[in-house]
Amino acid sequence: MVSKDQAIGGVIFVVCVAIAILYVVTLFYPQWLAPVISDISAVQFWVIAIPVLIAFVAVMAIGAWIGWTMATTPPPKPIEEITSELEEKKEEAAEVKEAEKTEAAEAPKEEKKPEKKAKKEK
Repeated sequence: MVSKDQAIGGVIFVVCVAIAILYVVTLFYPQWLAPVISDISAVQFWVIAIPVLIAFVAVMAIGAWIGWTMATTPPPKPIEEITSELEEKKEEAAEVKEAEKTEAAEAPKEEKKPEKKAKKEK
C-alpha cells in the first residue's frame, strides 16, 4: 500500500518528467506543433523566453524578500551588552544561593511528631 505522500510524490515526478520531455521536444523539434501553430520560430522563442522569465522573476522575488527581511529586522544587541547581562545573572544567582544557605542555617529544624489516630469505639 502506498501512502498519500508517496502517491503525491509519484504524481509530481511523472508530471515533471512529462513537462521536461515536452519542453525538449518542442525546443529541438517544433515541427510536431505545425498542425496547430503556423509560426514555429515564435514557438521556439517562447519555449526559451517563458522559463527564463519565470526564473528571473523568482530570483528577484527571493532578493526582494531578503531585502525586506533585512530592512525590517531590528539590529542585534552588541556583544558587550550580552556578556554584561550574563555576568549580572550569574552574580544574582550566586547571591540567591548565598541567601538560601544562610536562611537554612539560621532556621531551627523542627521535628514533626507523628499524630496518633484516635481509635473509634464500637
